Formats: sequence, structure tokens, C-alpha cells
Amino acid sequence: MVLKLLVGHFVQITEDNMAFWFLFILLLGLATYLMVQHSVAHITRTPVWLLWLVLMTPAFLLSGWTLMYGAKQPPPSALIIWSLFVCTLLYWTLFQWGRQAPRDTQIQTPAEASESQPAIQPTPEPIVRPIELTEETQLRNCFPWSVYYVQNIEYRPQAVICRGQLRTKASNAYQQIKTNIEAQFGDRFVLIFQEGFNGKPFFVLVPNTQAAKERNTPRRDQEQLTRPGLALLLLVATLLTTTLVGIENADVSLPPIWEIGSLFKVLSNPDVLFKGLPYALGLMTILGIHELGHYLTAKFYNIRSTLPYFIPVPFFLGTFGAFIQMRSPIPNRKALFDISIAGPIAGFVVTLPLLIWGLAHSDVVSLNEKTRLLNLDALNPKYSILLALLSKLALGSQLTAKSALDLHPLAVAGFLGLVVTALNLMPVGQLDGGHIVHAMFGQRTAIIIGQIARVLLLLLALVREEFLLWAIILLFMPLIDEPALNDVTELDNGRDIWGLLAIALLIIIVLPLPQAIANFLQI
Repeated sequence: MVLKLLVGHFVQITEDNMAFWFLFILLLGLATYLMVQHSVAHITRTPVWLLWLVLMTPAFLLSGWTLMYGAKQPPPSALIIWSLFVCTLLYWTLFQWGRQAPRDTQIQTPAEASESQPAIQPTPEPIVRPIELTEETQLRNCFPWSVYYVQNIEYRPQAVICRGQLRTKASNAYQQIKTNIEAQFGDRFVLIFQEGFNGKPFFVLVPNTQAAKERNTPRRDQEQLTRPGLALLLLVATLLTTTLVGIENADVSLPPIWEIGSLFKVLSNPDVLFKGLPYALGLMTILGIHELGHYLTAKFYNIRSTLPYFIPVPFFLGTFGAFIQMRSPIPNRKALFDISIAGPIAGFVVTLPLLIWGLAHSDVVSLNEKTRLLNLDALNPKYSILLALLSKLALGSQLTAKSALDLHPLAVAGFLGLVVTALNLMPVGQLDGGHIVHAMFGQRTAIIIGQIARVLLLLLALVREEFLLWAIILLFMPLIDEPALNDVTELDNGRDIWGLLAIALLIIIVLPLPQAIANFLQI
């Protein structure tokens, strides 16, 4: 039933604006081709055009059905479901069938660029070895045969790759070999432990340039790298821009506040400023707590990071969010998981009470043709499972099947908090969700999950145009995440459960309310 409603919604879009639909298919095809070419072409022999064709088949089937039968006859649900299932399975099969033997190491170091070059170079350049040949015996002695039996040492520009057989637990092996490397070479190298494309873990030694910089940088200058003055300035600026956006949304009778004369009048009137504060303080609290979760967890693991930096903009939401910069490598997948999930969980915990209070003080209006997911004056709560449940909790019997919501400013901030949480939990690349699946399943599997997530979001954008911008953003986001130093040791069961709960949270925020639940809740 839900799928039929979504398909019907899509058909209505194509009927209203067929030119836009064909432009979207063209852009989708181009973006998907570039995505496949840059993501998997170097690790599989399967032709890029064939993988692209498999990914685009559901979109082509949906487009063909609409062209043949028009908007009066929606495509059967079985066509959509089976095309998605079969194409996903076929894509995986073709990708694995053409899988090449591993040639590169996945690490984001100068070694990666070297390994991606053809095997035969017309004019080979001499390799700059990070260690002398006379030091190779010392290096081999750092790998006890009972811990990690080294079979091959490869020299790359600015990296030494040690491949062999792991003979003990990954965490014990990394810690012991790291201790041996430091005893022999001091802080000359950073030791990285990764899983290769063939499933066998290997060690990489890269020059520790950060240690040299820290030795030559006075402690006072190191402490100033956090730039608290800049963080405070951006905080104040963002409070101003979000307040002004809140004023615009709260009172349309005001003159354009971004004109110089009107801006001074607004800033000198506390009563007018107060109208924008609920939205501004709510949104900034959610964004700030989100980044503070990352920051405090990074500090717990002794990872150097900046304070949260807000990004003020004089339009849109009044801000493009906030971020922190980590300036130390992440030690292991456990730390990667904890730092990544701390932000969305902290932000969501703050979002819930703000959103519930805001929904309780929102106005219930009638559904109309202007009701959309992003129309905050007539928002249909059934566009999201979680939003519908919270709306029913806050409004009770006031909310019916024909109701939409005119959101209170604090509810707007809470709703945007849900959007930010969902976007960050997308399991792609360097988003929090990408880090989470990387920590849970390893980098190889995380790349595949990210690829599937991008395709599914593109397909969702076919029936929910609000997700088109998200889909485009994810298309241009790299799938490969920077590895932890020990990127082999797996997580414990408790963290795996938290990771699955985070994925479940993403699903109930993004997916619409099923009709069966809507009937039960009488909305």
C-alpha cells in the first residue's frame, strides 16, 4: 500500500513536469556513471557500462512504464520491488565476478598513488625508501613470528608495506609490534594496521611528520591551534544569522530584514529579536551538542581536535551547521565508532524534548495541495515514521488523518534536528554513518554499503523529490574513509548493537509512516 502511494506520488510529479523528470534521469545517469567509474572501476574487471546499466535499470523501467501507460495507470508494486532486488543482487554478482587481485593498500598515503600506477613504467623513477636497506633487519625483528610472520616487505614512496600472516589477536599484534617499532625507530614512523582487499591484514609504516612539527612548535602555539577566539566569533555570528532567519519565518509582515536600514531597526528592537530566538537557540543547541559529542569523545581518546566551529550564512537556515577538525590519527575502530556515534546520539537526545515541546505548541491545520515535507506551514507528519509518532504523542486526538502541522519555531528547530541527524547517519564515506559502518564492518564492506545506500537514496528521490538534494550530495562524496591506525580489530557486541540502533534511527526518520500504523494511530 505504501509503495503504491509512493509510486502514485511519483507519477503525479512526472505528469506535472515531464521535462524536469527527463532532466533528472539524465543527471542521475551521468552521476551514477561517474560514481561507478571512480568507486569500483579500479578493483573489478567488469565493464563500467554494464554495472551502470544494472544500477539504472529500475529508473529506466519506471520511466518506460510511465511513458507507455501515462499517469492514469501506476506501475505494479511487484515491478518496483523485484527490479530493486534483482538489480542489487546482479550488481553484487557482477562486481564480485570481475574482482581483481589486490594491488593497492587502501591507505590514504602517498603509497596509494604509487600503487595505482601501471605495473610497467616507460621511465621508472628511483624509489625513495623511508628506511635504509641496512635497517631492514631491524624492521623484521620487530615482527615476532608468533605474532605476525612477515613474508614480504614492499618499499613505496614514503611508505613501507609489510605483508604476512597474522598469528594472534589483531589488537595484541598491533600493540606489540607498535611497541617494537617505537623501541627500534623512536617516533620516526606511524604504524598503520589494515585489512587488504584479499582479507589479509598488513602493516604500513609511514613517516611521522606530525611528531617533527610538534617538536619544533612551542607548546603555547600548539594550544592556540584550537582558536577559541574564532570559535566564539563564529558562534556569535551564527546566533545573529539564525535569529534573523527566525524573525523572517515568524513574522512575514516585517520589512526585508537584510536591507541595511531594516536590519538596524530589527537589531534595536528587543521585542522583534525575541521572536527569532526560539528557532535560533533551538537549532544552535542541537547543532552545538552534536559537535560537542564528537569533541568530548575525541578528548576522551586523547585525540587533538578543534572546538566546534559554526558556519553562519545570511539565508537558508541561517547556518550550514557546525564542525570540528581532528588533528591526530584515530587509534582504532573502537575510538572511530565512539567518536562518530557520539554526535548523532547527543544531538538526537537534545532534539527529542525540544521537538515534542514545539509540536505540542504547533497549530493543527488541514491538509491541502501545498502540503509538503519541507513546507513548515503545512507539514504532513506522515512523511516520517518518527515525526508521526512524536506528533501523535504531543498532540493526541487533535491530530487526524486529514491534519497537517503549522510548526512552532522550536518545532522547526527540532524538525531540522531530525533532518541533520538523518543526513549525518547516512552510511556513506566521511559522514558519521559512514564512520559507523566502517568501524562495524571494516572498510571494504563499508564501501559496498555506501554504494548501495547512494543508489537506494537515488531511487527514493524518484518518488520523494525532497531527497534529490541529499542524493546529489552523497553522489559527490567519496566512499573511502580514512582508516584508523589499527583498522583490523573488530568491535565488541555492545557497540555493534548501538550501531544497528543508529541505522534503525535513520530508517524511522527517513521512511514514511506505513498506512497500517497510520490506521492504528488514527492519523
